[in-house]
Amino acid sequence: MAKTKELSKDTRNKIVDLHQVGKTESAIGKQLGLKKSTVGAIIRKWKTYKTTDNLPRSGAPRKISPRGVKMITRTVSKNPRTTRGDLVNDLQRAGTKVTKPTISNTLRRQGLKSCSARRVPLLKPVHVQARLKFAREHLDDPDEDWENVIWSDETKIELFGKNSTRRVWRTKNAELHPKNTIPTVKHGGGNIMLWGCFSAKGPGRLIRVKERMNGAMYREILSENLLPSARALKMKRGWVFQHDNDPKHTARATKEWLRKKHFKVLEWPSQSPDLNPIENLWRELKVRVAQRQPQNITALEEICMEEWAKIPATVCENLEDLQKTFDLCHCQQRVYNKVLR
Repeated sequence: MAKTKELSKDTRNKIVDLHQVGKTESAIGKQLGLKKSTVGAIIRKWKTYKTTDNLPRSGAPRKISPRGVKMITRTVSKNPRTTRGDLVNDLQRAGTKVTKPTISNTLRRQGLKSCSARRVPLLKPVHVQARLKFAREHLDDPDEDWENVIWSDETKIELFGKNSTRRVWRTKNAELHPKNTIPTVKHGGGNIMLWGCFSAKGPGRLIRVKERMNGAMYREILSENLLPSARALKMKRGWVFQHDNDPKHTARATKEWLRKKHFKVLEWPSQSPDLNPIENLWRELKVRVAQRQPQNITALEEICMEEWAKIPATVCENLEDLQKTFDLCHCQQRVYNKVLR
């Protein structure tokens, strides 16, 4: 049976007023166009509780007892990868039969919700300690220090692939219509490798790496692009260069070359691409390129260069707000330390 519309507060009060002046339930119902049973229910409620307002409702009892809630909460706290099916089976063995949605609702009330697990670098104890050391050393660095850093990295952009992920509005059973699909080919249809850098003042140079990069080629890239980028970005004296611990970057010849050029290099913890803000800039570039839908490698390279140049300095400036990143890193290390004990 469909739920009837609730009477307004004015109507309920009018029923009580008519009752108090001596009118019968039938007469009140005819006057207001209501059923006699409805009028009677309102009057009985007023006589019992001296109000016509809605009273608190207890609702249906919880399917899972407080003890059961504690059990499944403790289970997912120990192993966040536990599935709803596992929890249903655990409760069933304890004598409580519930459905998966009930599990979800119960855990949500405990402040827990199902989320996609974040992909993060595989960290060994030595990596954890290095990241913790880095976070502690830079946790209180002023914004001016981070604004004087040039961040760099390499990335691969595919012609057709994950970079082209897009959402579409479509009707049911129209998922395979050409308008609603993204064409894919084996191995992404080809790709290009890029090296780029940026600072809080904007993007630096972006170049395509056409051959397999080795230490010599990397030093050539830095020689031809790093200092010109610093000049174009008008970096302050004593600016700092950042790159990760790729073997090409940490090779003895590369370190010696950087030393001779008097470049100050930011010491970087291993296995820490998630701390480099250029990863967010690569994402920005890939989204922009995917929207242009290049059809061949030549167009892909041209569009990458065009879109990189269009990235506003404000985007780069926002990426320089690393204080929260290092706060998060610091918190992560405390979690790791507990796990490693």
